[in-house]
Amino acid sequence: MTGQARHDFIIVGSGAGGGPLAANLVEAGFSVLLLEAGDDHECPYYDVPIMQARASEDPQMRWDFFVRHYADDAQQKRDPKFVPARDGVLYPRGATLGGSTAVSALITLYPHNSDWDALAELTGDPDWSAEAMRARFQRLEAWRGRDPDPEHPTRPGDASRRGFNGWLKVTRADPRLAGREPWFLDVINAIEAESRAMFDVPEDVVLPHDPNDWRTVSERREGMSFIPVAVDNGRRNGARERILAAQRAHPDRLEIRYHALACRLIFEGDRAVGVAGLMGAHLYGADPNSARAAGEPFEVFARREVILAGGAFNTPQLLKLSGIGPRDELQAMGIEVRLDRPGVGANLQDRYEVSVVSRTVGDYPVFEGAVLDVPGPGETGDPLFREWAAEKSGPYSTNGSLAALIARSSAAVQEADLIVFALPIDFHGYYPGYAAGSAQKHDRLTFVVLKAHTENRAGSVRLRSADPRDPPVIDFHYFEEGSDRAGRDLRGVVDGVRIARRINARLTSMLAEELIPGAEAQDQAELETFVRDQAWGHHASCTCKIGAEDDPAAVLDGDFRVRGVKGLRVVDASVFARIPGLFIASAVYMVSERASDVIIHEHRSQTCVKA
Repeated sequence: MTGQARHDFIIVGSGAGGGPLAANLVEAGFSVLLLEAGDDHECPYYDVPIMQARASEDPQMRWDFFVRHYADDAQQKRDPKFVPARDGVLYPRGATLGGSTAVSALITLYPHNSDWDALAELTGDPDWSAEAMRARFQRLEAWRGRDPDPEHPTRPGDASRRGFNGWLKVTRADPRLAGREPWFLDVINAIEAESRAMFDVPEDVVLPHDPNDWRTVSERREGMSFIPVAVDNGRRNGARERILAAQRAHPDRLEIRYHALACRLIFEGDRAVGVAGLMGAHLYGADPNSARAAGEPFEVFARREVILAGGAFNTPQLLKLSGIGPRDELQAMGIEVRLDRPGVGANLQDRYEVSVVSRTVGDYPVFEGAVLDVPGPGETGDPLFREWAAEKSGPYSTNGSLAALIARSSAAVQEADLIVFALPIDFHGYYPGYAAGSAQKHDRLTFVVLKAHTENRAGSVRLRSADPRDPPVIDFHYFEEGSDRAGRDLRGVVDGVRIARRINARLTSMLAEELIPGAEAQDQAELETFVRDQAWGHHASCTCKIGAEDDPAAVLDGDFRVRGVKGLRVVDASVFARIPGLFIASAVYMVSERASDVIIHEHRSQTCVKA
């Protein structure tokens, strides 16, 4: 069968893991077939940064997973976001070129150094160390920050070990935008005041911090920070732009096959040699336009390797459909067991997030006449959209975040595990229609509280059936239902809610009332109930973890190879043993860069030996 191969590598999935990897491989001289179940959907929802919530609800770019936070029905139904007809809570994922980087909030926060050093210790490979991985971040980043660096005033931004010539353009909102809305300035000043009070920061110390600056990372600085975003001259950029640039430069080496749903792996003996799938639009059950059509079968073969980059839900699903996973689960689905790997689909992890939402005393003047949507056919759009269209500037050139405060909760072990950031909208999690619902209200202030380095590792991704068009069953088993029986995660999230409320207390002239969690949640027990009932996440990861050879739950070795078979690797958010950092996109981009180095070195060496 390998004699039918036309490409060196097949990569399944074009997101933060698969997209940059495909580009790096073709630039190194290899040929790649990139399989994408969606298509390349270019539209203003993708381009305009402020439309990131609309992008995640665009039916041409998304898959809607409905997940369980709890197995306990009574507890699950306490969440107002729960959709009984779907038996779960909405968990949007990207289903287009670029994967979930096409519908994300563009936040590009560097992980913690300890995340990488832990992987170096786990694998015994110093190439995973924080030092080695920082060099890869510098290689991929093109920092376009505007702030002066007090230690190096001639540099174009906070430049300590930043990258300037990479493929991912990263910037922050132009600080001058805040001056167009007095309330924005009030919110930013309140965050700064709370930061100085919490951490006893003198007035002569410049805030906010740049959270991606090497000094901030290595010194574990806490406090007020701006949020770096993947914006290039007012437009979103990510894995999609990296892929398309590589294809334009090397059209003979990079083939992208759209509407290609991967269904199972093809093996010769113990080696993965290809992928079998179905061609057709909207085949997958999570597609909001799914008609559950049969599709047209296809088979493709690789000369060198098959690489899975479908993400924390779809990669374990594809492995299981191919006979790699927990024996009991596969046998129950009538799937022949090729390799008994109990760790496939286990160890599912996420952050916990909640929102503190308040009503302001009036509408934001800057949003007068704005609809927070793109124009329809024949329309020119609202004034802010017209400003973006003409100049790629203004409020629509940002992702909406005003400023953030990073801190350690009382549950933190080593790193700052909380980020609290402000949005001038109503956002309190994902539910059908959430983007349009939030855009209609111009009198809301939201502080999103995100708890990182979570203790809970009890989530799972299991097959719903042996039909590859059926989305898997996804159970997170939140808080005490999972592995955090001591309640550390719950306590940490409540600490974040209290920080948000302290910031709000500095904004009494601007705020009319707190809507969520509201006056009924005041003491520790009431706040814990609120968090338990309404928390969500959107950084699913760790379901095909890297681990030691003697760990029966390990799916991968330190070089991304699936243990027990040949010619098969995984490069996406599922590879982590523990969920890294505060936001996951930059960590997956860095993983993709390391995988590129490993694979290119290995196959160039093999070529040299054969020659």
